Amino acid sequence: MRNIGVVTSGGDAPGMNAAIRAVVRIAYSKNFQVFGFEKGWEGLLTNTFRRLTPRSVGGIIQLGGTILRTSRCPEFKKKEGIRKAAETLALNNVDGLIVIGGDGSFRGALELSRETDSLIVGVPATIDNDVFGTDETIGFDTAVNTTVEEIDKIRDTAISHERIFIVEVMGRTRGFLASTIGL
Repeated sequence: MRNIGVVTSGGDAPGMNAAIRAVVRIAYSKNFQVFGFEKGWEGLLTNTFRRLTPRSVGGIIQLGGTILRTSRCPEFKKKEGIRKAAETLALNNVDGLIVIGGDGSFRGALELSRETDSLIVGVPATIDNDVFGTDETIGFDTAVNTTVEEIDKIRDTAISHERIFIVEVMGRTRGFLASTIGL
């Protein structure tokens, strides 16, 4: 194995950049080349990537979002899109792909694994914390603590005005974020 790819797919989560940085630094210590595919699965469909080096990932761990950017990619959900992504991996001699994302990203990675010889590894990163078998995903703790801080501020205003405020948080079809914040 000499070439690996990394992709951040779906919604972004705090800590994705730290994960990218860790991948690149470990890869370079083993003499691997790292291809950062941009805009999630779209980068694999359009063969849009940048070579990542320890220097290019320096100073990114405090940044929110993902330096590789991300997007939803409806074309990747189709069989033709999966095949195109597999072709991109083969064209660039990518031996392994690291997918940093959540539940939907991992479903896509599973489909891609059926079309390619490249090894695929998932790194759970979603504020929803809804990746089965994972105690806590990258981004979940930050989302909880950020929301608790903001709710504390909103509560001060609610008390001052003697009102009840309702706060909605993300979580898609799961309530892990809401229940943890509530606790």
